[in-house]
Amino acid sequence: MDRKWISANRLSKEYEIGVKEFVEFAVKNAKDPNRVVCPCLKCCFGKRVREDELEGHLVCNGIDQSYTCWIRHGEKKKGNINFENSSTYASTDFDTDTYEPDRVDEIAKAVEEDLRDCPKMFESLLSDAEKELYNGCTKFTRLSAILKLYNLKASNGWSDKSFTELLTLIKDMLPDDNELPSRTYEAKRILCSIGMSYERIHACPNDCILFRNEYELLKACPKCNVSRYKKKESTPAKVVWYFPIIPRFRRMYRSEEDSKHLTWHADERIRDGMFRHPADSPQWAKIDHEYPEFGIESRNLRLALSTDGMNPHGLQSISHSTWPVILVIYNLPPWLCMKRGGDDYSPAPPL
Repeated sequence: MDRKWISANRLSKEYEIGVKEFVEFAVKNAKDPNRVVCPCLKCCFGKRVREDELEGHLVCNGIDQSYTCWIRHGEKKKGNINFENSSTYASTDFDTDTYEPDRVDEIAKAVEEDLRDCPKMFESLLSDAEKELYNGCTKFTRLSAILKLYNLKASNGWSDKSFTELLTLIKDMLPDDNELPSRTYEAKRILCSIGMSYERIHACPNDCILFRNEYELLKACPKCNVSRYKKKESTPAKVVWYFPIIPRFRRMYRSEEDSKHLTWHADERIRDGMFRHPADSPQWAKIDHEYPEFGIESRNLRLALSTDGMNPHGLQSISHSTWPVILVIYNLPPWLCMKRGGDDYSPAPPL
C-alpha cells in the first residue's frame, strides 16, 4: 500500500483517500473496532477512538509522518526482531492488546559485552533465550515469556504476591514439561542479568558527604563527626542507590531501534509551529544557539533532572525518606519521554 499520502496536504484528495484506506486497515486488524489507537498529532498513539472519530482526527489533526510501518495497527514489520516503542521504555494502554516479538536476540547481543566477565551468567541468559517454553512451543521461549509477563506486572503495578499467584496458575495451565518459573523471585533471578549494575553508597546522616573516593574507609563524617552507621556497624544510617548512566546510554546506542529514537527530534519531528515536544521550545533553540558545537550533533543527549519527595535536612513533615532523582532523555519521541496528562503529552518538569 502506497504511503506517500501521509506527507500530502490534508486538503488534497490523495490524503483523503489515504486516510480512508488507513482507517479500513486499522479497523480490520483491531480487536475492538470501537477502540482503535489513534496516530494523529494530537493523540500521539495515546488514545483509543471509534472508527468515525479516527477518520476525523486524522483529517483535522494530521498523522505522524514518521509512522510509515503500521505496527500498532496489525502490520508486521519486516527485518530483524524489533522492540516496539512502548515496550522499551514505558507501558501505555495498548501494550497488552498485542504480542509483538520480544527483542530477545537483541537483548542478548546488548548484554554480551556487559557480561563478558561473567560467562556463566551470559550462557544462562542465552540458554533461556533459546529454550522453548514447553516442548513444541514456537511462539514463546522461556525468556520471552517471562519478559512479557513481567512487563505486564510492571505496567499494571502488580505486587510480587499477586504475580507469584499468576505464575503459579499459568504454570498449572501449561503442559507438565513447561519451563515457566512459579515464583516472582525465580523470575527476577532469570531477568537480573539483563538489568544494569548499581552502586550502594553510604551517605552522611546529615547529608554532608558521600562515603566514596577519599572518604570511603571513614566511619564518621569529617564535616559533622556523625557516625555513618546506626547502632550496628553493619547497618548504614543512610544509603544512596546509584544507577550509573554511562553504561545505560551505551546500551541504548547499541540497539538500532533505540538509537534511531534518540535522533527522532532531528530526523522525524514535525515542524509546524505547534508545541508538542521539548525540541519545539525556545529553551531548546537557546541551547543550540549558545552551544552550536553541541547542538549541531543530533545524537548528543538532552537531559532533564527531576525529583519527587525531596526533603533536605528533614525540614518538611514527610514521613517517608526515599527521594528518587531521575534523568529524563528529551531526545526521544513524546510517547517515550513525556507523561500523558488530560488530552495531551506534557514533559516531566526539570529542576
